[in-house]
Amino acid sequence: MTSNILIQVGLYLLAVLLLTKPVGIYLARVMSGDTPLLNKIGGPVERLVYRLGGVDPHEEMDWKHYALAVLLFSFLGVLAVYALQRWQVWLPLNPQNFPAVTPDSSFNTGVSFVTNTNWQGYSGESTMSYLTQMLGLAVQNFFSAATGIVVVIALIRGFTRHTAKTIGNFWVDLTRCSLYILLPISLVLAVVFMGQGVIQNFDGYQDVHTIEATTFQNPKLDAQGNPLKDAQGNPVTETATTQTQTLPMGPVASQEAIKMLGTNGGGLFNANSAHPYENPTPLVNFLQMLAIFMIPAGLCYTFGLMVGDPRQGWAVFTAMAIVFVVMTSVTIWAEQQGNPLLTAAGADQTASLLQSGGNMEGKETRFGIVASSLFTTITTAASCGAVNTMHDSLTPIGGLAPLVLIQLGEVIFGGVGSGLYTMLIYAIMAVFVAGLMIGRTPEYIGKKIESYDIKMTAVIILITPLLVLAGTAIAVLVDPGRAGIANPGAHGFSEILYAFSSAANNNGSAFAGLSANTPFYNIMTAIAMWFGRFGVIVPVLAIAGSLAGKKRIQAGLGTMPTHGPLFVSLLIGTVLLIGALTYVPALALGPVIEHLTMIGVH
Repeated sequence: MTSNILIQVGLYLLAVLLLTKPVGIYLARVMSGDTPLLNKIGGPVERLVYRLGGVDPHEEMDWKHYALAVLLFSFLGVLAVYALQRWQVWLPLNPQNFPAVTPDSSFNTGVSFVTNTNWQGYSGESTMSYLTQMLGLAVQNFFSAATGIVVVIALIRGFTRHTAKTIGNFWVDLTRCSLYILLPISLVLAVVFMGQGVIQNFDGYQDVHTIEATTFQNPKLDAQGNPLKDAQGNPVTETATTQTQTLPMGPVASQEAIKMLGTNGGGLFNANSAHPYENPTPLVNFLQMLAIFMIPAGLCYTFGLMVGDPRQGWAVFTAMAIVFVVMTSVTIWAEQQGNPLLTAAGADQTASLLQSGGNMEGKETRFGIVASSLFTTITTAASCGAVNTMHDSLTPIGGLAPLVLIQLGEVIFGGVGSGLYTMLIYAIMAVFVAGLMIGRTPEYIGKKIESYDIKMTAVIILITPLLVLAGTAIAVLVDPGRAGIANPGAHGFSEILYAFSSAANNNGSAFAGLSANTPFYNIMTAIAMWFGRFGVIVPVLAIAGSLAGKKRIQAGLGTMPTHGPLFVSLLIGTVLLIGALTYVPALALGPVIEHLTMIGVH
């Protein structure tokens, strides 16, 4: 392992570790209402929101009402984003006069941003007006992120309360999370990004002079505008030179900040965080990576703090960190090996490799292999579709690692809130399995895990693999699905598998060789995104309600500790075994075969 890898990865992990505790404390205080200074500053706005929404901040909800509020709010969000896209041609802040987005793409994008997936089958700079970007997409970046956070807080309340019927008030939780957590941090990030060169304006697109000129021949015209001809009747031409290029503008910094902080991923430009207007410097690149993990890591400490034992939070954090380091190492190693099939022209397979320095295809030279591979692992470990490299250009093993991270349910830190609540579900499964092995009723954080909890856990664990595998199978069987494949063979299968894995697990990144902006893929992936999000959230809230109604049990001699190395190992093993048993056959048909073919195994 080179010093370059140690410095970049080590510095990143150190920064995440240093932020985890202070961010976790802040999140716990905000969601508990224990922020007197913030209440003085934002209290009037908070109370105004409650008054306008007809919300009683002192009234709490049971899990069913909480889930209904989540679903209703999200459904209205889909309608709002859909309407903005369909009507943008008549709305202001559309300097390029973009037409209405097609119905199927509008539907897909509405579901995508409301579910925190931010899958983009379109090029933002040539499709969406500034108003649609801000009022539709950026607003949902805040709300979808806040929804994930408040759901995990509701689950944590289930562990902390006993013989209770309520788990909080969704509208209060959503308001506090948006007003005191996401908004102020995003504002600071946006200002820093602008200082580093990320653009923020409402200008029309700019025609600028380029360094290199393009020369072409134009017909020469007479005074009346008719083409001139020579004595032989041939058209007379004149040399013309152009030195202009159209550069897109827009409110980028404001959207970039919440895109990263909320683990959303939807960029203003099609190149996403590889675009210099979104990610202009190494410092911005580092801050974007840090922003992705900041809240998911902090929520681990919030969990331990709220249940009264910070060691519980650190145990979950440790399990996530171990898997993350392993997957990052695999990705960096694979990309540094390069592709052995790319040999010098006319040389045999033993000749020096064109990629002897590693696989730089699809990567920004200003970031290099290590920073690009680290970003790739972070964005797929978290529920974030932001990319600073082309995932479709990764080596087979380099692409396998991020694909597996997505398929594990994005529990390795994961999306804001969604990563932790899914990991806690795996923790419930882990203690259940351990209880079966020693013949005891399983317990976790002082609560007995009973049949109802395990049934809901099974639904949560099985819903996304069902969506991924069924969606992939349908896509490779029907003509509209196969029509989108640009690369035949194993890689084409990997592109489809990645697309449905990304959609159902609410990631949003893609192996972009797949032409997915078609009615078939727009509808299929929208279905996967909706049920991948809310098919998990509803049973999570059901478990929260079940746990809140139970009595708290004091730890005894037979209680398995859930804060030590044994539990960390059990938790990692549960996550990996479930993922392996579910997806290994599909992975064998895609990246595994592609890798064996690349190295010459037939």
